[in-house]
Amino acid sequence: MVLLLFLFVSWVWSKIKFGVIEAPEQSTIKTRFSHYKLTLFCCLGLSLFNLVLCLLNLFHWYKNGWSDEKIVTLLDLGLRALAWLAISVYLHTHVSISKFPILLRVWWGVYFSMSCCFLVIDFLSNKKGQSLETQVLVSDVIATIMGLVFSFVGCLGKKESEEILLFKEPLLNGVEPNKSNVGESVAPCSNASGFSILTFSWMGKLIGLGYKKALDLEDVPQLAGVDSVKGAFPVFRNKLESDSGSGSRITTIKLVKALVSATWREILLTAFLALVYTLASYVGPYLIDTFVQYLNGRRAFKNEGYLLVSTFFVAKLIECLAQRHWFFRLQQAGIRARAVLVAMIYNKGLSIFVPIEARAHYWYMHYPWLVVLQVALALVILYKNLGLASVATLVATVLAMLVNVPLGRLQEKFQDKLMKSKDKRMKGTSEVLRNMRILKLQAWEMKFLSKIIELRNAESRWLRKFMYTNAVTAFVFRGAPTFVSVVTFGACILLGIPLESGKILSALATFRILQEPIYALPDTISMIAQTKVSLDRIATFLSLDDLQHDVVEKLPRGSSDTTIEIIGLLFVGTVGSGKSSLLSCILGEIPKISGTIRLCGTKAYVAQSPWIQSGKIEENILFGRDMDREKYDEVLEACSLKKDLEILSFGDQTVIGERGINLSGGQKQRIQIARALYQDADVYLFDDPFSAVDAHTGSHIFKVMKDGRITQAGKYNDILNSGSDFMELVGAHKEALLALDSTVAGSVSDKSTIGKENGGECDKKEEAGHGQNGNTDDIVGQKGQLVQEEEREKGRVGLSVYWKYITTAYGGALVPLMLLAQCLFQLLQIGSNYWMAWATPVSKDVEPPVSGSTLITVYVTLAIGSSFCILARALLLAMTGYKTATILFNKMHYCIFRAPMSFFDATPSGRILNRASADQSAVDLSIPYQVAAMAFSMIQLLGIIAVMSQVAWQVFIVFIPVIATCIWLQQYYIPSARELARLVGVCKAPLIQHFAETISGSTTIRSFDQEPRFRDSSMKLIDGSSRPSFYVAGAMEWLCFRLDMLSSITFAFCLVFLISVPTGTIDPSVAGLAVTYGLNLNMLQAWVIWNLCNMENKIISVERILQYTSIPSEPPLVIEENRPDSLWPSHGEVDIQNLQVRYAPHMPLVLRGLTCTFPGGMKTGIVGRTGSGKSTLIQTLFRIVDPDAGQVLIDGISISSIGLHDLRSRLSIIPQDPTMFEGTVRSNLDPLEEYTDDQIWEALDKCQLGDEVRMKEGKLDSTVAENGENWSMGQRQLVCLGRVLLKKSKVLVLDEATASVDTATDNLIQKTLKQHFSDCTVLTIAHRITSVFDSDMVLLLDHGLIEEYDSPSRLLENKSSAFAKLVAEYSTRSSTSFEK
Repeated sequence: MVLLLFLFVSWVWSKIKFGVIEAPEQSTIKTRFSHYKLTLFCCLGLSLFNLVLCLLNLFHWYKNGWSDEKIVTLLDLGLRALAWLAISVYLHTHVSISKFPILLRVWWGVYFSMSCCFLVIDFLSNKKGQSLETQVLVSDVIATIMGLVFSFVGCLGKKESEEILLFKEPLLNGVEPNKSNVGESVAPCSNASGFSILTFSWMGKLIGLGYKKALDLEDVPQLAGVDSVKGAFPVFRNKLESDSGSGSRITTIKLVKALVSATWREILLTAFLALVYTLASYVGPYLIDTFVQYLNGRRAFKNEGYLLVSTFFVAKLIECLAQRHWFFRLQQAGIRARAVLVAMIYNKGLSIFVPIEARAHYWYMHYPWLVVLQVALALVILYKNLGLASVATLVATVLAMLVNVPLGRLQEKFQDKLMKSKDKRMKGTSEVLRNMRILKLQAWEMKFLSKIIELRNAESRWLRKFMYTNAVTAFVFRGAPTFVSVVTFGACILLGIPLESGKILSALATFRILQEPIYALPDTISMIAQTKVSLDRIATFLSLDDLQHDVVEKLPRGSSDTTIEIIGLLFVGTVGSGKSSLLSCILGEIPKISGTIRLCGTKAYVAQSPWIQSGKIEENILFGRDMDREKYDEVLEACSLKKDLEILSFGDQTVIGERGINLSGGQKQRIQIARALYQDADVYLFDDPFSAVDAHTGSHIFKVMKDGRITQAGKYNDILNSGSDFMELVGAHKEALLALDSTVAGSVSDKSTIGKENGGECDKKEEAGHGQNGNTDDIVGQKGQLVQEEEREKGRVGLSVYWKYITTAYGGALVPLMLLAQCLFQLLQIGSNYWMAWATPVSKDVEPPVSGSTLITVYVTLAIGSSFCILARALLLAMTGYKTATILFNKMHYCIFRAPMSFFDATPSGRILNRASADQSAVDLSIPYQVAAMAFSMIQLLGIIAVMSQVAWQVFIVFIPVIATCIWLQQYYIPSARELARLVGVCKAPLIQHFAETISGSTTIRSFDQEPRFRDSSMKLIDGSSRPSFYVAGAMEWLCFRLDMLSSITFAFCLVFLISVPTGTIDPSVAGLAVTYGLNLNMLQAWVIWNLCNMENKIISVERILQYTSIPSEPPLVIEENRPDSLWPSHGEVDIQNLQVRYAPHMPLVLRGLTCTFPGGMKTGIVGRTGSGKSTLIQTLFRIVDPDAGQVLIDGISISSIGLHDLRSRLSIIPQDPTMFEGTVRSNLDPLEEYTDDQIWEALDKCQLGDEVRMKEGKLDSTVAENGENWSMGQRQLVCLGRVLLKKSKVLVLDEATASVDTATDNLIQKTLKQHFSDCTVLTIAHRITSVFDSDMVLLLDHGLIEEYDSPSRLLENKSSAFAKLVAEYSTRSSTSFEK
């Protein structure tokens, strides 16, 4: 009482003293005494122990009578429980105190002394022969041990400090910190109390927040240091490096050791918890026979019933705690292992060029030894009850396991094939999404969809085999306990071992537990094999050779007059003449065979194919450097980017889509150049940097490559005078300019005026505003940023999602049959167990109601019937799940392929790939079983309730409020779990995208020495992906722990009721059956709620797929009643009438009433500034975007009145970025398989590629790598030319078609077009004025209106025309360059 009074006064004083003082707004250091968590846990344990003793005595004495001594004892126990609880609360609320209060330490000392005295008295009394209650002795022993602990802690405890993040002082600029930004706070589990960790209460704050509002990523706390990749990765990497040494290979064993070093604490802890769980789970089956005999009147001592109930209850509590923490710690270790593996793979990907997938199966880590332990414990219990019949149990168990082995191998084989075929499909899908624009322009998208469907069909064959094998495995899994029980009971009858109901019920409970190791062993073997395969792949990948670090000898800035020196060097390069390979050599990207390269100072690199990172334009230019506004503005001016940024509503803060999707080719190239210039490097390496801008020649050093060797090197004039190859290139450029000389002579003299009028912005006029992409810059600003945060549903998953999923296959007709099969299984299962309990005597001296043969015959019949119900259910589930997955896949992919191009422009491919991979895998392999498990577990729970209520209907007194509480907890938990599950899906896409983006730009990243920054970014994204996963696991265990506690209370109440009723009131056998089922009550009750929650989490994958089945579609591909003639267009006249185009109803017009006619058989050049509408006009022609008003007629037919494929298949286009697909030369030229080999060879010869292809081993079937990487840029463009030569359309569009090739290749293309398309309508957008000048007509656009439209000669005659100025400037610069 004194202690309670002191604690109360201390609490009031702290409130008075500190309550009026505002919390300090600064970081503080909280100190906590050592062994704090141990002390708190011991206090809580003592409080609970005294409370249990108090309640047991209360029940016992209420039944047997009261006395004054008993009332005093009850009050004493209650006061003890209250006192220890008060100390626990005091410690929990005074976590920051520096030391224990003196009164508390004195009281602990007195408590220990008195406990020792009482224990000595107990022993002396026992020696004198005086009777001593067991509970008194146990109480005194525990009190003495606890007193010793408290005395030790109170006397020797030292302070330890722990930094706790509190509110920080506001910044001087007045910006208040974002107090709601929980995502930046310390991980709640890192500073939680022992009780909070034990009960997962540290998750309460996040779950409470999720109940009030939809969680966003910033609401999710950070990971603890040990769980973050930044904390775990150094340990993993150091261990791997120390084991591997400097030169040895990384092996799977070394990889496993490194993973263990990063998670060894969790591994040891979960091993201990798994052991405790296993031992606790066998307590129930061991004691059931004793409990049945107790109910039958056979009692060993007075309070045996209460001791049995307490043992059942405590074992359940221990089982619950051990299982919950075992599962959570395993998931924690798995998340950490995955994070470090992904980080290691990413780092390796930065130094080579191959990505790989990481998988870590931690779930089955302890199963190999647990299976042995579980079987051994089961045999001990069975031997105690059934004697030698346990040998038959062992044989039957081994047989059941052996049956599972081939099934496990089949599953492993099918899953391996399934994953490989899925990888192929995802690779194909990724390639298609990258090149969707060209597919739509060529009307190839449905052909490529059919290829993806073919890949899916190959995958589906393995999926079907896997699911049906899974169905058979489920049959074996559910049938194994029945099989083992039949063999065991049959052996008992043959051996003459008497069967009693208690022993049978104990055996049945044991068989149910044996079900887990029988199923787990083959599954564990399979998982071990899968993990080994995955780790072997990762180890092989990590063992690949990095780029040679000694290829380039780097010298400090200013240490040499020579910037780059190459001595006697021999490199191995790719196809083509070797220009790009030389730059790769200087960058150290190609393995060196011999020779030396010396590079003095820093370097910057501009690749031939622009690599633009997703993010803001400003971030792309700064590329990790600090902002220097003056220098930044100079770079923008030098790269002619200021005008472009003015057009964009967000300027340089505009978010660039994936691969620069919302930028033109010229803009991407100039941003690349700006990025290089801003680095202020000593050496600039440009790989055809002006291909998309203009053709500049200068007096710098040229190295012309041929057949991989330097054929000429020197100053411009020196090489020019030497003739040979360089002269050919320059000659081609001069030849292109000759046609200009006579016409432009007058205009050239006005060059100074022209320069002033154009303000140095002539590059803009030469460029196409939107190049390949078409979704123009002028539309981005109107609707906000093009690339938005990924859309995710919020709130409860609608019932319509479940209904659509259930009724997708066969209209849901098989679902009632599955439910019927499960109900029959449950009835037969309960019936068989009820039969065994009823038909066997309670004890030896009772006559059995039926003979042994009848007993076993009926049991076998019921068992076989229940097993076949399971087989039918499993097969129906596999059939329905497979059909549903196939239908959803086909629907989603059809809708994606039929989506308008604007969808792909605004949606990063990572989001689509995430649905096609992770979400589709969930629909394939998880969701059918999850939805079924929910329904089946509910039926099982109802069966258990029916059995228990038959024995003791009074259990409903507790069961109803417990179920209500469970439902409330589920409703409280599910909003947070649902949003966390959605965030898991949302957070995967950025990581996938960053990985792919890094791999594609690895050369650029390495050339700027930016690897550390990108590694840091990847670690943040990995942690961002791990965060929701970690808290999903924590939230699930938070719920399951509470459900387990509630169901344990229900079970305990049922047991207390059974021992409280008079003997003979209830049939002991049936009561024992109720207890047997009640042992699974907590697991099944939690299983129902867990399945309900997990189903809602998993069904989100269906919701996400259904999102993509409702994407707005393009107009019809074919309109049967309005199909054009097979020869259309025969003339090729394009008539544009009052054409008005906008990209969305709320946006302004991009084309504002164009009216003109492109005569059939004539060549028209289209020029204009960035944003003038050139690409919009081309898009409208192909109906990538439909007109808002007006129309386009081709040979008198409105293009809006016919199907998209009828239109696009009759037009041809050579795009700016030459695209090739993985496959063969034939499939790249003729993907629709419409032409003969002779026609293909003819087209190849016309585009000058025939000889090149004939030299290849496979000829037309020679391999084309992904993205055509084994073909040079120029060769890829010639392949695109070959496609249009095959197609022979009357209307041809060149969309900056020669931007990425040299002048000689450009001339070759132009000559080929003149020769073979002389009678066709050719529309050209080009940077090189020579291409446009050669046209019959020139169309000059300005802000969506026609500024000039006439023949080039007439426009040039007018010296003040915009086109004349453009040509004059081009000629001036080119001529000046040659003169230099």
